[in-house]
Amino acid sequence: MRAIGLAGLAMALEWARALAVRVPDAAAPALIAGGLALCLLGVGRRPAELGLATSRLPERLVGGVALAGVLLLPAAVRWGGGPVLAPEFALAAVAVSIGEEVAFRGAVFAALESAHGPAVAVLGSAAAWTLAHGLSHPAAFLPAVAAAGLLLGAWRWAVRDLVGPIVGHVLADLSL
Repeated sequence: MRAIGLAGLAMALEWARALAVRVPDAAAPALIAGGLALCLLGVGRRPAELGLATSRLPERLVGGVALAGVLLLPAAVRWGGGPVLAPEFALAAVAVSIGEEVAFRGAVFAALESAHGPAVAVLGSAAAWTLAHGLSHPAAFLPAVAAAGLLLGAWRWAVRDLVGPIVGHVLADLSL
């Protein structure tokens, strides 16, 4: 039950953020606030439970760079040159990326895994993350969001790590 509550709260925060960015001149502050609010879903869990232990940190960071490379492959194929992300949104992209990872691959994943095992944790966190992007991304992009969620969730399970998905997600969002 905790997992469903966390997933529902994470999706509600994402939807509220997606609606708030539509207000003129509120996009960057809404993104930053939304990312920070998502991070709050990890409160009360030990860092190791969330995959945030500091052991093997260099390997985790390299893994994050590798994950970013995989996440960016589809964009690289259609890239037309030049940055797409406006510089004033860089901090917002970092906040949202970290918040989404702490919420979906951290808190929701941990709750699902303890209640139902790793397969449900990977699939459930990816499904919740995909649904959460329903208001902020076109429907045609949601299969890519789901695939990214499965990749990041599989890493979270196999390596017992959230640092790699955070680094990969941040680098991918800053590059898009």
